[in-house]
Amino acid sequence: LAVAGCDNASKNGPAPAASTAAGESPTQITEKWRAKHETDYRRDWVTIAGLHPLKAGANTAGSAATNDIQLPASAPAKLGVFVLIGDKVRFEPSPAVAAMKDSPIRLKDQPVTTAIDLKDDGPGSSADELRLGDIRLVVHVSGDNRSLRVRDPNGVQARSFLGFEWFPIDLQYRVTGRFIKDAEPRSLPVLNTFGDKDEYKTEGVVEFTLAGQTLRLRPFTTRPKRVYFVFRDASSGEETYETARFLYADLLDDGTSVLDFNQAYNPPCAFNPYTTCPVPLPENRLKVKILAGEKAYPVKVPQGRAKEHVRRP
Repeated sequence: LAVAGCDNASKNGPAPAASTAAGESPTQITEKWRAKHETDYRRDWVTIAGLHPLKAGANTAGSAATNDIQLPASAPAKLGVFVLIGDKVRFEPSPAVAAMKDSPIRLKDQPVTTAIDLKDDGPGSSADELRLGDIRLVVHVSGDNRSLRVRDPNGVQARSFLGFEWFPIDLQYRVTGRFIKDAEPRSLPVLNTFGDKDEYKTEGVVEFTLAGQTLRLRPFTTRPKRVYFVFRDASSGEETYETARFLYADLLDDGTSVLDFNQAYNPPCAFNPYTTCPVPLPENRLKVKILAGEKAYPVKVPQGRAKEHVRRP
């Protein structure tokens, strides 16, 4: 997600669609984009091994089963404490970890030996990432809630990933639309798969023709002249992922936008239960089938807070 993705990272364009390059056909551009997308997703989203809700006050963390947050076996038994006060999180290394000559927990490649305040992954923020060998820890925002996101490239979640499956590239699903601007930009509260609401900026709709029908989608603005669509269509829950698919596009100076649905892709929620993803707005639920882009993940993955807190097997 690193946000393409899902979560707050998706608002920053974690997997931007490739722009047209001189001499490259739309098919070549999409082939390159898909290869990059798969590499990025394997690094940023496939590796998510847990999402641990933080309660107000102290939350102990380490590999021992007695911790509030149980980390993979390679972590110290008692790594430290994550302290949630209001919407801020502080990490305090355990005395044993702080006393180590070369602390195993690092921030920006510097050992963490004293308490530090952590930046979360909320909108407009560059999250602080704690590293513990291959394990990465980040404070994740979902609505008003804070959780500790754990990435582990050697974990069960990463090892069991079943890969990507795409429809053959079909240029009838590459369309040029017209951007219809709203009177004023606005922020919308958008429900996510955990039942929380996140704010997204929107400035208008894109109108286009597909399968002989005139359609409209409302995108979110990720940066000037860059937009992000969260949509469903008549294939959702059958050939494609049931909740949504994502698509990025550029707004051109002439007021048009090229929507290449061959680059429509699944949010991480399709394969990883420890991610939070926006649910499509009612106006972004299309009645046509879009058999382009990424197909449904081979197995159904549970979503929501029932799966939020993972224990190491």
